[in-house]
Amino acid sequence: MKHKLTWSLLPVALAVCAAFPAPALADTNQDLLNELRALKARVSELEKKIEAQAGKQAEAPAPGMTPEQQQDFNRIAVKAEALEDSRDMLGFKGFKVSGYMDPTFVFNQRQHRAGFQFLNSVGDGGYTYDNSYIGSAAIDFVKETEGGSRWRLTLSPQRSTQAVSEGSASILHEASVSVPLTDLQTRFIAGHIPDWSGYEYLQPTLNKLITHNLLFDLTLPTAYTGAGLELTRDKWIVKGVVANMNASKRSANEKTPVLAYRVDYAKGEFQGFGFAGVHGKAHNGKAFDDNGDAAINPITSEAYSTRDTRVDLFEFDAYFIRGDWTVQGQASWGRQQKASITANPDTGELRNAIWTGLSGLVAYKFDPRLEGIVRFDRIFNSKNGGGLLTYASADDHNGIGPAQVYLDDGVTLENANKGIDRAALTLGMNYAFNLSTVFKLEYRYDWASGPVFLDTKSGDYKKNNQLLSTAVVVSF
Repeated sequence: MKHKLTWSLLPVALAVCAAFPAPALADTNQDLLNELRALKARVSELEKKIEAQAGKQAEAPAPGMTPEQQQDFNRIAVKAEALEDSRDMLGFKGFKVSGYMDPTFVFNQRQHRAGFQFLNSVGDGGYTYDNSYIGSAAIDFVKETEGGSRWRLTLSPQRSTQAVSEGSASILHEASVSVPLTDLQTRFIAGHIPDWSGYEYLQPTLNKLITHNLLFDLTLPTAYTGAGLELTRDKWIVKGVVANMNASKRSANEKTPVLAYRVDYAKGEFQGFGFAGVHGKAHNGKAFDDNGDAAINPITSEAYSTRDTRVDLFEFDAYFIRGDWTVQGQASWGRQQKASITANPDTGELRNAIWTGLSGLVAYKFDPRLEGIVRFDRIFNSKNGGGLLTYASADDHNGIGPAQVYLDDGVTLENANKGIDRAALTLGMNYAFNLSTVFKLEYRYDWASGPVFLDTKSGDYKKNNQLLSTAVVVSF
């Protein structure tokens, strides 16, 4: 703008110069001095006119705007800058809040139970496949700084990972930090971190069905408390931590952590695979009785010396998601030393719990809102009377342990040294009512290779059980 004004006034300046005689034509020195003074005054006058014209053009409204609209625009700009300053001062820049709730209705055939469940305590009856994280609510706070560091706190009353893993009333679901080291793709991670194994997610907003698969419920850790690294390289994401498994603090005489890791590879836009593992020592419930005291060897009458024992877990999962189709699958293998349900009948010594499992899910969208889902799960767990991760005792609700036989003089074990195999078939549908609301309906049929499900009304044991459930998931 300034250059345009200068060129537009050039003819004027030339005219001024032409209006005054050249210094070489002045008759005397005094005349020359007077002419120079007059020329200087005229130039100063022109400079003032140039500044005044530039000021008027700066005050003029933008093309297509009236003076009143320009004033409103200026006020909006000032307010926007003030809001940004206030946001930054209060720490809301890079801050996000989200959450969800899923009130649920469940009918359980063998438990003779039907009704709504929402925010009930996990401690009531322990962790079961018809309870787990069903009927929960959570709020998630995430803060990312300008340097790329992330801070996350997720709270979930009665249904948090800490409440599940430690049997407490804690609302802490996740409390983690992620700090970039050399770059944003190389990060230090630490805190209380939910388990990352398998193809299914814990949150109902990310889980297509209401219940979870058998591998999720019975063979995987709940959370880790520790520190490690997360690396992103092209299509690979690798993360690992040295941590306590299912414990925010180790007990006395427990000092060996676990190494937990997860590797993901996105082969393309529609498919990928991952695998995860855990190796180290974790709490062994078999070493304690129902009162929390050291368990006694029935043969030697001596207390078992072990508190935490070696755990080795490994699972592989893959997915294919394209168009209306979703296909997911998982294979798992696990072992915990001295954690089987049945001790050696001759010596009373504890034996290893060993299991393998498979799970697969297929979903199809009949239209953008309505989706149908089929899932099948299978766990092989017959060795040493059975035993799964954190399940070192027979469980007649989840269907774990040796087969039970009902006789006239009471219930007895069919074969104490052989655990049952478990399977489940789940059929479900979900309907996206709007962007934040999903209605779910599910039928699930569980069965075992022997009678292990307690019928609470008759007191007998059955080989199967049925669930019918519905839920509404509302998120923001």
